[in-house]
Amino acid sequence: MANRKAADCRLMPSEKNCSLYISGTAEEVLDTAIKHAVADHGHADTPELRKEIQSSLKDVDD
Repeated sequence: MANRKAADCRLMPSEKNCSLYISGTAEEVLDTAIKHAVADHGHADTPELRKEIQSSLKDVDD
C-alpha cells in the first residue's frame, strides 16, 4: 500500500482563506492540488508552483 500524503490549503498563503484538505497518494494529491491552485486561486501551473506544493505535502497516518 502506498504511503498517503496530504496537502492542506490552510497552510499556503491565500487571500481566500481556503480550507481544502486533499489526501491520497503523492501523485494524486499533487495533481489535484495543482488543478485547485490554478482553477480556484488563479496561479499559473509552473515548475515553481509544483515544487512549492510538493515540498508542502505531509505524511498521513492511516
